[in-house]
Amino acid sequence: MPANLWEALEAASRELSSVSETARLDAEVLLAHVIGKNRAYLRAWPERLLQGDEEQRFLASIAARARGVPVAYLTGVREFWSRSFKVCPDVLIPRPETELLVELAVEAASRRNRPRILDLGTGSGVIAVTLALECPDAEVWAVDVSESALAMARHNAAALGAETVRFLRGTWFAPLPAGIRFDLIVSNPPYVSPTDPHLLRGDLRYEPRQALVSAKDGLHDIALIAENAGPYLLPDGRVMIEHGFDQADAVATVLGELGYRDVRHHRDLHGHERVTAATWPTEG
Repeated sequence: MPANLWEALEAASRELSSVSETARLDAEVLLAHVIGKNRAYLRAWPERLLQGDEEQRFLASIAARARGVPVAYLTGVREFWSRSFKVCPDVLIPRPETELLVELAVEAASRRNRPRILDLGTGSGVIAVTLALECPDAEVWAVDVSESALAMARHNAAALGAETVRFLRGTWFAPLPAGIRFDLIVSNPPYVSPTDPHLLRGDLRYEPRQALVSAKDGLHDIALIAENAGPYLLPDGRVMIEHGFDQADAVATVLGELGYRDVRHHRDLHGHERVTAATWPTEG
């Protein structure tokens, strides 16, 4: 006899308890996805029986989660800035910490007239798409080296009504047209050291390594962006970079040695210095 929703959740929560700190939440999200309802439905109708192949698909998703596969890859969606973005194993899973970068960019863009914004390493497009929607007068460009990531980003842009974002494939600044300059350059680049033990744990095991790992203790790509941003920034243009919780001082050193001014760190909800912003020197 098929299980009801309550029984299925109880069994799944027990199975995930040893591998996930959010076992019950994971089970609820996966079950809601399988039956095509929201989590509130699970509480309202706990006695509802699993139908057709729902039980088989739910058990398969729980087994995958028990192996460590991220919930977002199992459902194919992740919420960011109160919007649902499609994700897959070709892109990083959007994290709440990145909302700080978007918040700072929106604030900076609001002080400029029709700002032009560049998102480097756009991945699923969460930063570029959100900025385009929150700053409708802005001209938003987005670059990624991965064609599969760009396909996902273009899908999200179309699905959420941000068709004006301009997506380009290439490494950092390489695909940009000659002479273009931006008011704001934002990036959540790879910043994890190749020797970081967290790469062998949790969700990071399943996320694309090229979007996570950077040489030189995680600072290689951040330094590349900072070194090459100058010609693409308008006078007083600003760079905003997300980085690891313990990299703020190192990032500030990189920016300072390159002549950036007004270098500022910004803390995330956990109190970590997560984003560093700096202004390109005014010409002349």
